[in-house]
Order: sequence, then structure tokens, then C-alpha cells
Amino acid sequence: MRHGTRRTAPDHGPRTLVAIFESPVADHLLRFAADLGFRAVLVEPNPQLLAGTPRPHGDQTVSSVDAAGLTAQTDVVVTDHDRPELGTVLRDVLKAKTRWVGVMGSPRHAPQHVPALQALGVDDGEIARVHRPIGLNIGSKTPAEIALSTLAGLIADRNARPGGFTF
Repeated sequence: MRHGTRRTAPDHGPRTLVAIFESPVADHLLRFAADLGFRAVLVEPNPQLLAGTPRPHGDQTVSSVDAAGLTAQTDVVVTDHDRPELGTVLRDVLKAKTRWVGVMGSPRHAPQHVPALQALGVDDGEIARVHRPIGLNIGSKTPAEIALSTLAGLIADRNARPGGFTF
């Protein structure tokens, strides 16, 4: 590649990454996902959280899961496990039968999504589809590192690879 020439992201087919809830991790996920050839979508149900926030990354920002265009090729990452809408948003994601669903959160803390989904009557088998923790175990601390480990894990999963340094 010549200096100053911009490379375009590879076309990997109909891959979509949906980040649920505006957050610093969501910002990095959307940017990195777009660079990796994903259609990148932010779902933020609270429009007040987007007021005055530029959206430099991602292909689309929508206010509901229904508007995100979820398919069997969609990977969904919930970037805030403390939001009051967590249960209803995840319930709607699980109805769509996406390829992969994960919720950020430390394995040292009780998952917030399980009781929220149970209270909405979601079947335990569907609740079990939700991954937590997410991403490869690289000791991520910053939003960019969390996004990187998450996307690396998704790519490894899509390619039926274990991730890490095992080949």
C-alpha cells in the first residue's frame, strides 16, 4: 500500500454488529466493526442520551431493536448491563434469533440480565443464549480494549476458531 492511500474494508458478506446502548465501548465497537467489514448499528432507546452527540462511527443509529434489521447474521453486544431497559431490549433481541448475543459485565458480579429476562417470562433456554462475559480474555480495561477483545472473539467464533494463540 502506498503512503496516503486509504484501504477499503473487506466485504465479509451480510455481517452486522449491533451495539445496544450508547457508551464509550459502543463507540469503539462501531468504529472497529465498520473497519472490519460489518454493517455497524447503534440501538439507543433513550434519544436524550444522543442529544448533541456526534455519531462519527457506524452505519445507522436507531431507537429500537425492531428498527435495527436483525438477522441470523447479526451479532449483538449490550454495552451497559445496568440500564432499566435491559430486559425488554434483550427479550426483543432474543425473539429475532440473531447469530450471537452478549452482555458486557464482569464474571465477578451477578448478571443483571437473567432476573430481568425471567421477570418478563423469557424461557431459560433463550436466556442461556446470552453470553457473559464477552470477548477474548486479554485483560481488557479500557473501552477500546474491551471492543477489540469482543470483536476478536466474534471473528474467532464466526470462523470456528478458539481465539488466543492456539492454532
